[in-house]
Amino acid sequence: MVTAGPYSWMAKRRERYGDVFSSHFPFFGRVVYVADAALIKEVFTGDPATFHAGEANATVLGDALGENSLLTLDEGRHMSQRKLLLPPFHGASVRRYAETMAEATAREVERWPLGRPFALRPHMQSITLDVILRAVFGVRDGERMDRFRERIPKLGNLSSVLDWLPFMQRDFGGLTPAARFRKAVAAVDELIYAEIAERRALGEDRDDVLTLLLAARHEDGSPMTDVELRDELMTLLTAGHETTATGLSWAFERLLRTPRVMEKVLDSLDDDDYLDAVVKETLRLRPVIVDVARKLTRDTEVGGWRLPAGTMVLPAIAALHARPDLYPSPEEFRPERFLSEGAESYAWIPFGGGVRRCIGASFAQVEMRVVLREVLRRVRLRADSQRPERAQVRHVTVVPSRGCRVVVEARVGEPAGAPPLVTVA
Repeated sequence: MVTAGPYSWMAKRRERYGDVFSSHFPFFGRVVYVADAALIKEVFTGDPATFHAGEANATVLGDALGENSLLTLDEGRHMSQRKLLLPPFHGASVRRYAETMAEATAREVERWPLGRPFALRPHMQSITLDVILRAVFGVRDGERMDRFRERIPKLGNLSSVLDWLPFMQRDFGGLTPAARFRKAVAAVDELIYAEIAERRALGEDRDDVLTLLLAARHEDGSPMTDVELRDELMTLLTAGHETTATGLSWAFERLLRTPRVMEKVLDSLDDDDYLDAVVKETLRLRPVIVDVARKLTRDTEVGGWRLPAGTMVLPAIAALHARPDLYPSPEEFRPERFLSEGAESYAWIPFGGGVRRCIGASFAQVEMRVVLREVLRRVRLRADSQRPERAQVRHVTVVPSRGCRVVVEARVGEPAGAPPLVTVA
């Protein structure tokens, strides 16, 4: 098996230097990684006034999400926004969207070509974007929604680690990656602000996140400003679909190269427990984000080391998930480990942890389960190569290097070799 670069790099650093290690990166300086569950718990449950996640996130996400995003806020403002945004993404609210997820998947799969290789990840993005648009804005179709579907994917396609370089922050006539990215952000902003203005004017009471935010009030009784609404909506629209689509792509990439597990999945499509285990094992072995960051606001001891204020401390998700003492034979794709063994607290952290745990974690896991089931109910896939796809860093996420290339061999119920229903690329 070929071990993917950013994952193996982090695991090897832990093996060589121990559970607390540091690395130096251009323009970020020296950062400290933590790869022990007990120490990670200390970081996640530490004083939010000392461990600033929002300040750390703003370093790489602030330009797109803004200073009012749940991801870039800290302390009291963060908790206030979190309490507001949490209900639509948990419990009965998530289950209500399962039908929407299944319908979006069915529509998308009907467009897939037979017998021709294509990258699966863009199609997963199409499904998850459709779902999050409906969750955020309500069940809406029309020209503006079509423009959202056209413009939002460009944000992910244009974002790059090069954007972090000071030299690349300059415009140069719109030629730099950062300049093109800012233009793409402005195009989405245009749609978001138009949606906010229309909804304020109509005063419609819908069952969606925007309705919730429009009704929200600050402690002083004032409503959220348009800029505050924009930052939260941009966060939900981008983070709410891109990471889940990448997780799904990795799930199919692993399933198609692990026949035993694929066979078990096909025999267990109505078994939520097994599909959930597949999702958890995918996010263990191929976490979409390899670390999460906290910026220390004061001198603090972590793992026996006295770290100065300003230090970036990063729970090392990929290194933790690759520990053989936690996950025997960690390189194996074995969903059963989450049926028989589970995972101890703070040993499985693809969504972070503590008060900063991703509010969309339950939503994402349900969506991955539903989409896996609905795809495999409709088509039989094979990889266009049995060589595992390398992991490639794309901005803050890690994606399959070839986009999870697949071939639809047959639609379920059709004989192999039947003519394609659709002939799109």
